[in-house]
Amino acid sequence: MKKFLAAFVALSLVTVFVVGCGSAASASSGSSSNGITDVHLGYTNFLQSSVTISKGGSIKLIDDASSIHIISIGSWVNGKPVPAVETGAPQVNNVEVTNQNSQTIGPFTTAGTYHLYCTIHPGMNLTVIVN
Repeated sequence: MKKFLAAFVALSLVTVFVVGCGSAASASSGSSSNGITDVHLGYTNFLQSSVTISKGGSIKLIDDASSIHIISIGSWVNGKPVPAVETGAPQVNNVEVTNQNSQTIGPFTTAGTYHLYCTIHPGMNLTVIVN
């Protein structure tokens, strides 16, 4: 019985490490095709907190839930929305993504770090890193 319990615990730990490492890798990159990187949205969050794209690339926001999202440049800070103007960022002002549809934002023509947020879901932030 002790051997069985030890094997169970060991396999559980391996599973946690494998799943955890897989999630971290996909959270930062997103899938990419033709210079457009997919970013998935849940009911009240981006399913990844950041994405890295190449200069000249775009992001495609995909609503995986039947939830309305209004996306703008800026971020949630201490529970409050903080709209921003970020030099070099494409125009993103109240872009609506809803009902399992998608919207493409870009191209991002200037290298840098940009911030997007959903104006109606507190804490829903996305960092876009452009190399």
